[in-house]
This record gives sequence, C-alpha cells and structure tokens, in this order.
Amino acid sequence: MSTKEENYELAKWLAGEMTEAELTAFQQTPEYATYAKIAAYSSQMEAPDFDANLLYQKTIITKKASPKVIPLYQSKWMKIAAIFVVLLGLTFFFKINATSTELAENGKKTSFSLPDNSQIVLNSGSEINYKKWNWDNNRELDLNGEAYFRVAHGKKFEVNTKLGKVTVLGTQFNVKSRNNRFDVTCYQGRVKVQYNDKTVIITKGIQVSFDADYFDRQNIKSTKPEWTADEIDFKKENLKNIIEELERQYDCKIVLNSQQNTQLFTGTLPSDNIKTALEIITSTFHLKISKFEDNKYILEDF
Repeated sequence: MSTKEENYELAKWLAGEMTEAELTAFQQTPEYATYAKIAAYSSQMEAPDFDANLLYQKTIITKKASPKVIPLYQSKWMKIAAIFVVLLGLTFFFKINATSTELAENGKKTSFSLPDNSQIVLNSGSEINYKKWNWDNNRELDLNGEAYFRVAHGKKFEVNTKLGKVTVLGTQFNVKSRNNRFDVTCYQGRVKVQYNDKTVIITKGIQVSFDADYFDRQNIKSTKPEWTADEIDFKKENLKNIIEELERQYDCKIVLNSQQNTQLFTGTLPSDNIKTALEIITSTFHLKISKFEDNKYILEDF
C-alpha cells in the first residue's frame, strides 16, 4: 500500500466511514495496533474551550502590530562594518599590486636596499620599478638606465630592461640599457644575459655588449663600475651616446653641430668636472667648444 493510500484508509477509519469488510482488512495491517493506541490516548485528552471572539481579537491585534525593524543605530554600524570590509579588501588589493619606484635624476646618483637587503646604486637619469609584496618569491624588477647591483644570496634574481634580461643568484653586476646599447658587467658570481634570441653566461671579470647586430665580449680589471667613483667608462661608444651620457651626469644641455663623427671612443671621462670631460671629447673628435649660456654648450667642427 502506498503512503497516499495508507493516509486515505486512516482518514476513513478515524471518521468512522469504513464498511465492515474494509474495517476487517484494515485491522489486519501491521500499522493498525499503533493507530489504535494513538486513538485511545487521544480520546482521554481534553481540548480547551474554543473562544472564537478571543481568537478574533488576537488576530486583529497581531495585524495592527508594527513590523519588526532593525534600530537605526544597529543599521548604521552594520553599514560601517560593511564599508570597513570593502576598504580592507581594497587596501589588500592595492598593496599586493603596488609598484615601488626608485629614481636618480640627471646630475644625481641614488642608492637603496631591496626587501632582501640587496644593495642597488642608480646612475644619473635611471629608474627602477619593483613590487615589495611577496618579494622573497618574486625577486624581479624593471630597469630603465644603468644600475649597479650587489645581490643578497637567495633565490633567483631578475633584472628586466627594454633591451634584455639579466638573471643572477647572489652576485655583483652592472646593467646599462640606453637607446639600443645593452651592457652587462659581472664583478662577482655568475650572470645569465638574454638579448633577443641570444643567451650568454658570464662570470667575474667579463663584460658583454649588444647593439643591434653588434656583440662584444671582453675582460675587465675593475672590481666595481667606474661611475660609482665619479668616472664614466666607455668602450667602443659613438659620440651621440657619449653626449647623452654627459647630459645625464651633469644635468646640462650639449648641442652637437657635426655630422661627420662616426668613430668610436674607448676611454674614461670624469663625471665631476665637465670642463675636463668636454676637453677630452673635443680633442678626440676634433671639435671645438663654445658656451653661449649657463649650463648649455655647443660642440662643432673646426
């Protein structure tokens, strides 16, 4: 017998509407004994007197009662709590995505430490961007210009530039990315350098240079970049790039009125004495110098 049929038979029995045959069959079911006990106990219970008028009055009062509302002060604090949660989430989001920027303006140098105590010195006219959040697992930064790195021992450390990428592990090295020229010098440890589709690994005392299709690898004797000691070192550099570097170092303007200087320069210029630097340049490239206003120079052919 289904539940629906069972309920129908029970209803007929309670209402006293079963025929004798139906009652005999119902009494043979396993559930009959239980139903009989329930019916017996129910008959001994007295139902309270029903007062229709009282029920009506209670119903009217319930309808007139004001709906339950949250007090204003509770609603206010709930809104404040919700705003606080949102602000907390936004703060966390911006924190993990915030970029820290270190800048060395023209004519200046600056040094700073990364979260792992790696030391970086930025040359004039250079900039570094990186994220402090989760630095131990994401030791990576973007360089525009030139910087000297003394990296703390630890996990992989990466320097990205527009021209190439440098990957190191606990070492000292210099990266210079200017115009189309990319130079990397290793002073300690090992450095992996990636430039376009070319990858080279250099060790202490090696410098590599890239410029379009040009590649050069040479030994060096210095133990740190010359520019950290107020000297600018050039290796097979053209005049245009030399002048741009002098403008960064001295925060000045140099106008070149010469179209015939295609020779390359290898040597050192001072970064703390512009007069001496310009004298070396004019002598090497057969130019003359004239100064027509403060902090601005003109170089031209004889």
